[in-house]
Amino acid sequence: MKKLIVCLMVCVSFSLLFNSCEEEETSFQESLLVGKWVSGTVYYKYASNYTGATWDTSDDVTEAEAQAFTWTLVKSELTHIHIIEAGGSVPKVYTVTELTATSLKYKDNFGKSYSFTKQ
Repeated sequence: MKKLIVCLMVCVSFSLLFNSCEEEETSFQESLLVGKWVSGTVYYKYASNYTGATWDTSDDVTEAEAQAFTWTLVKSELTHIHIIEAGGSVPKVYTVTELTATSLKYKDNFGKSYSFTKQ
């Protein structure tokens, strides 16, 4: 009986130990996001009023013809809500892995990674 109690105490201690070791979610400074970012022919422009635009020059789309979106950055979760001209919106959620004055990296829920540099 004594061995059973000791084993039970050890199991409870381990479960409490591993439960308290949760990784904290990284927070990123949203002011670093403001500006124009490029990855190959794909551009994203983030404004300080939480609006933005995206375009791809390989599709012969210019900044003036860009797809509008709104954005939020909460801790490491970057959300784009793309505004459709015909009405409606399309949300896209990403996890930011790096955000500096010159580098932006994030991934989507499918594991696809994106990397941008600031212009």
